[in-house]
Amino acid sequence: MVNPEQNDLMTRIGPGTPAGRLLRSYWQPAALVEELRGKRPVKPVRLLGEDFVLFRDHDGRYGMLGRHCPHRRADLSFGRLEDGGLRCAFHGWLFGVDGVCLETPAEPEGSRLRLSVRQTSCPVVERGGILWAYLGEGEPPALAELDCFVAPSEYTFAFKGWWECNWLQALEIGIDPAHASFLHRFTEDEDPDASYGRQFRAPSANSSLPMTKLLREYYRPKLEYENTDYGFRIFALRAIDERQTHLRVTNMVFPQAFVIPLSPEMTITQWHVPIDDENCYWYSIFTAFDKPVDKAEMRRQRIAMYRPPDYKPRLNRGNDYGFDPEEQRKKTYTGMGFDINVHDQWAVESQGRIHDRTREYLGTSDRCIVAYRRELLKAIEQAGRGQRPLMVLDPRQAPLVRGPVTIDGIGPADGWQAYWREYDRARRSRSAWAAALPDPLAAKVAA
Repeated sequence: MVNPEQNDLMTRIGPGTPAGRLLRSYWQPAALVEELRGKRPVKPVRLLGEDFVLFRDHDGRYGMLGRHCPHRRADLSFGRLEDGGLRCAFHGWLFGVDGVCLETPAEPEGSRLRLSVRQTSCPVVERGGILWAYLGEGEPPALAELDCFVAPSEYTFAFKGWWECNWLQALEIGIDPAHASFLHRFTEDEDPDASYGRQFRAPSANSSLPMTKLLREYYRPKLEYENTDYGFRIFALRAIDERQTHLRVTNMVFPQAFVIPLSPEMTITQWHVPIDDENCYWYSIFTAFDKPVDKAEMRRQRIAMYRPPDYKPRLNRGNDYGFDPEEQRKKTYTGMGFDINVHDQWAVESQGRIHDRTREYLGTSDRCIVAYRRELLKAIEQAGRGQRPLMVLDPRQAPLVRGPVTIDGIGPADGWQAYWREYDRARRSRSAWAAALPDPLAAKVAA
């Protein structure tokens, strides 16, 4: 049972908070690369309860600065991109991507004032179609060589969406395999040819059994998990008969991500990133093994549900998530349409802006949630003592954190552990980009 103090400890992420200190130990998604591709690549960003401005200078370098000019606190997101940096429109002070003040033009000739000025700045890198910022102190950690980071860009697609709730409850739904049989239940099975880019539509590997039918009829999965170097691996087993079991392998990548299968040949790596204590973004990178991603189709599907420039959902609490009682009676478990992101959004937003975990009654199906909270509290304590928490990697460790493996398939009931490993190795051996990479199951990261 979580007590009030623990709930606050895990959910409050602003500057100076224990969980905030932990999350600032990692690279955080700050924006999609596509958001800075326009004629004026400047974007205000709110991240971990702080306000920044993200920009790309004329040389193509990315920078993220504190949003307010250190001179008179004007808003730099309205600044001018010129002369190698971002210039404040109030008095013309100019800042480079590293926060160095390059000019204070209203000061007298020869003034050395600019030498004493340093704007808050955060390192920024591009990976997987996302711009990542490091808000912590000291040298940033190395990034793991996850599939979504090492795959060629044509094999990945990145997107994001805003949810009006705390980051932790948004993350926890992704490491809860049991909910899919209820929250995402459909009474009819769809044409699998229309499944591209849509979760729980494509048939499982090695089977023609539709995922919609499987989730509907086999709703009591046996859950197991094992600790890994990146967090833990989750197994959800649904016995088909005495000889066969459906196996779904997913992963919790500490501290804020999970990796799950979208289809037999595509994975989703998703981070839940605090905007502040009561709002978050999910950032997803879809990674394909077999052929390049149809980015236009993936974007078309998601733009229909999320509206740039803030990527807020078109269906939300303001319009009851599109709830239709007649649909709920005949077609879907929720009555909220056929996009499972809407289902997830309703589930976590309906818990309140910050979920009160002191009022929960957890069961066996929540064992992965319990395991994650235990690891999170441990890491918060480690960060507070100045120790290195899980997945704060050095350059030697980062290349050893690979994959991770996901699968959604039907295998032998008495040999499922070997089945998922063999399936992943076969899939990678057929992949144009993954075949040359080391086996993600072969590495072991030293502490």
